[in-house]
Amino acid sequence: MTRVKRGTIAHKKREAVLKKTKGYKWGRKSKEKAAKEALLHAQSRMLRGRKEKKRNYRTLWQVRINAAVRAEGSTYSKFIAALKAQKIVIDRKILAELAQKHPEAFKMVYNKAMQAK
Repeated sequence: MTRVKRGTIAHKKREAVLKKTKGYKWGRKSKEKAAKEALLHAQSRMLRGRKEKKRNYRTLWQVRINAAVRAEGSTYSKFIAALKAQKIVIDRKILAELAQKHPEAFKMVYNKAMQAK
């Protein structure tokens, strides 16, 4: 049986690890052992970061909606309850965007939601 040399495959594996750690600080971007370790830790924390981002954005949307609703003279919780009572299905991301970029449209949604009161 012929001899199989694995130099090219091993080199590709090392290059792939270093490519993933591009932009890391100090030797973790250039030294193979440090890069491998940094990548192990980073990959274990990636899921947590994605979940935190969703939480942070939802909080931001709530703050923006609350500011717009308070300008109209109500509160966030009353507004959301009124939306649900009127069966108006608009998610918080869109409501926050309306409040920030299109205040007239947000005011129309607000008036429609609050008209049952």
